[in-house]
Amino acid sequence: MRVIITAATVGEWMPAFLAIDKLYTGESDRLRVQFHQSGIGMLGSSYALSKMIFEDRPDLVIQAGIAGCFDQSAPLGKVVAVKEEMLGDVGVMEDGKWKDIFDLKLEKSSYPPFERRRLPNPWLGKFNLLKLPEVAAITINEITTDKERIQQLIKKYDPFIESMEGAALHYVCRQANIPFLQIRAVSNYIGERNKADWKIKEAIDNLNEVLVKYVDRLYKIR
Repeated sequence: MRVIITAATVGEWMPAFLAIDKLYTGESDRLRVQFHQSGIGMLGSSYALSKMIFEDRPDLVIQAGIAGCFDQSAPLGKVVAVKEEMLGDVGVMEDGKWKDIFDLKLEKSSYPPFERRRLPNPWLGKFNLLKLPEVAAITINEITTDKERIQQLIKKYDPFIESMEGAALHYVCRQANIPFLQIRAVSNYIGERNKADWKIKEAIDNLNEVLVKYVDRLYKIR
């Protein structure tokens, strides 16, 4: 089985790389793991993921990263699996209301790869081997900071986390029919700009601990 772990930055998977590299990156009848950097944001990630998928044809793509959380009762550092992605900033603000591409009739709500305006992961039941909590997410190109905007997103999409690359993974892999898994660790609450209150190191540590456990579990069941 060929698995590619991808992230926007190498720092998000580097601890797992150091732990996994000697065991699983070489040729193996059971499991081969590679690491990939997609770059930040939907634009760069869409290209990098498409190129990687069509050149390497992996059996599973795991996107790992940190994320902001809308639920301030959730503990920072919490690791989750994304069950569905939504586009959080593709549209227009009109008459004080946010209208996305589906509201504007620019895209049909269930035209592939979308299903009811969302990008669900149809392989999650098979590949959520660690039974991580499954949550909804939105992807944005501009980090959300405005309180009114935060409430608009919550009311319209009811997301648990926000990232800048998740929808690119779901879109590309659904189009290419490649199994995927998005794993995120909560590093901060949406709208909190005081970096002293963020837990980036803890989130990355927890994320990579889960990645190592996941690869070990995958190896044992192959």
